[in-house]
Amino acid sequence: MWIYSCAMSPVGPDEVRLVVLAGGRGSRLGDLTKSNPKPLIAIGDQPILWHILTGYAAAGVRSAVITVGYLGEQISARFRNTCEVEVVDTGLTTGTGGRLRRVAPRIPGQIFCLTYGDAVSDVPIADVIKFHLEHEKIATLTAVNPPGRFGSLDLTGDQVVGFAEKRRPDNEWINGGFMVFRRDIFEFIEGDSCSLESDVLGRLAAQGELMAYRHAGFWQCMDTASEAEYLNRLWDSGNAPWRTW
Repeated sequence: MWIYSCAMSPVGPDEVRLVVLAGGRGSRLGDLTKSNPKPLIAIGDQPILWHILTGYAAAGVRSAVITVGYLGEQISARFRNTCEVEVVDTGLTTGTGGRLRRVAPRIPGQIFCLTYGDAVSDVPIADVIKFHLEHEKIATLTAVNPPGRFGSLDLTGDQVVGFAEKRRPDNEWINGGFMVFRRDIFEFIEGDSCSLESDVLGRLAAQGELMAYRHAGFWQCMDTASEAEYLNRLWDSGNAPWRTW
């Protein structure tokens, strides 16, 4: 395992660190990810990962750990001169939970943020953190309501009580990332193959320890070439909804 690390400032009592899961292959993007990792696919003249980090920085979360795998050296090279960013090789085939577990020693605070390296949103990150601190559960995810093909959340109020594999037709909520966790999350991660989504969040929901911050605003992932084109059109229009800085 290799680590690129700059001189990171200590995390104060009111600060949190961000973890970005950026290790996947992005196979549904086709030729776009043959020579580039998905988090470096550009929106405008900057990679989507830059947009994510900049959005968090605008909300006051300026210290980040990026977990990489596929073509991770390229991500390291792109952010090598970016202060307050660490890039950590977490393996080619490691599960999302396993990637998080590998960087546990690099997360000094009692709570931290986590998101995926392939989705942008205008979600008010500071409000998600505040919501998390108020309910005192182990985990918070941001629930969003996009059209289409995603598995949905079973919600009772703001508590996540289960997951559905296939999306039902009307007014369903999905896990949009932009999560906040207490350090207790690491007790639920067992080994490199662990999936954050199916292994960890499901167990937390069953134990009443997973809450949802509902965000009815803009959210868009970049799983396909058409979604990448859509995000670029929004950016080029000068009215990208996720530009909160």
